[in-house]
Amino acid sequence: MEISSVNTEARKKLDMRTGDNVRVYQKIEDKGGKTRIQIFEGMVLARKHGTEAGGTFTVRRVSNGYGVEKIFPLYSPMIDKIEITKRSKSKRSKLYYIREKALKQISKRMKMMFVDIKEEEEVEEEPTEETTEATEEVKEEIAEAPVEEVKSEEPPVEESKEETK
Repeated sequence: MEISSVNTEARKKLDMRTGDNVRVYQKIEDKGGKTRIQIFEGMVLARKHGTEAGGTFTVRRVSNGYGVEKIFPLYSPMIDKIEITKRSKSKRSKLYYIREKALKQISKRMKMMFVDIKEEEEVEEEPTEETTEATEEVKEEIAEAPVEEVKSEEPPVEESKEETK
């Protein structure tokens, strides 16, 4: 006598550990009784109650800058299949510390963004009256100076080397 359509033996043998990246194919019912499969891919943070009937696993992923976690029952008939995409070793059975780690990385990025914005504002400062007057004077001198005089004012390359020595 079969209670659910889930292959319980295959799910028991599924060697899924914390730290692994998994792809969970979940059946979702739409309006009108239609079902579709939605994929949720992320890292396994925790696995509770082992392979018994009430066993669950928690999967976390970052979507649009927000951390999203879902808790899936291991033997749920709404889960079509579970694929392990990447294996990794972890020394802990529950990886809840990754939540704070992700927050710290986000806050560091935000600080860096604010620094970049301030630097751009400093570069784009409006010129003061002194700098505008000086640039206007230089422009006038350049416009008034004949081309020949500008060429004669430049020292030859050899003379400049002797002065530096």
